Amino acid sequence: MTINRRQILAGLGAATLFSFAGLPAVARASAAPLSPLNLNLVNLHTGERFKGTFFEKDFLPDALGELNKVLRDHRTGDVHAIDKTLFEWMASLNQRLEGKEFGIISGYRSPASNAGLRANSTGVAKKSLHMQGKAIDIRLAGVKTASIQKMAIKDHRGGVGYYAKSDFVHIDTGRPRSW
Repeated sequence: MTINRRQILAGLGAATLFSFAGLPAVARASAAPLSPLNLNLVNLHTGERFKGTFFEKDFLPDALGELNKVLRDHRTGDVHAIDKTLFEWMASLNQRLEGKEFGIISGYRSPASNAGLRANSTGVAKKSLHMQGKAIDIRLAGVKTASIQKMAIKDHRGGVGYYAKSDFVHIDTGRPRSW
């Protein structure tokens, strides 16, 4: 059996594609070398903070554990793994906003908490991505939430909700959409 040039090129293309598949979205999105990814945030309900690096050539398990704890459901104390691509997106926003501290309104939300909030509000989704650790509600002191919303929409990485009256932006790793 002989292999022609087209088959070799197709094989090389597939190998390149598979080698990128395991990289974080930040790395796949640009050809720039990976640099450490950092976050600076405070849970506005508990006062707990995280300021540091969560990715350095690979995700840092201790930092991810700390982030998951800070972003737990403050109503029940339940901790859930937060989607790593959400952290990557937040780090990208954080870098462009000069490392200012994110104020976290809601990270992980247990099904019980979500049901309770839904009973008292029309703005809470029955199948909220907060319950899967794929959504977060944020604000930044000194930065207009409308500016955060516009920046997040331009990223085209997931869902972006703007809540002007409550002064926060919701971002999630679901399909790109905005409201």
